[in-house]
Amino acid sequence: MVEFLVNIWAYDHYAKFNVLANDNPASLEQAILDKLGEKSIVWEYLGISYDNKINRITYEEVIDGKNDATLTGPLPTKEGSRSTVGARAS
Repeated sequence: MVEFLVNIWAYDHYAKFNVLANDNPASLEQAILDKLGEKSIVWEYLGISYDNKINRITYEEVIDGKNDATLTGPLPTKEGSRSTVGARAS
């Protein structure tokens, strides 16, 4: 079983949730339908700022709870010295 992060934008609403499914389209589709059937999803109203003519579903595999799109903390940064290269006018 693979965990997927699913985002749905439809009819001026947005939802984000995780599902467990086998790594094939039919299993993922069934897992999404099962989750929708549970009615446990919290739908956020987007108001008039969203074009309701565009409805879409996106999904991505959650590989590691620390390094996926569900991470809510700040992105790690690597700081160090940089060398600069440039031409100087003479």
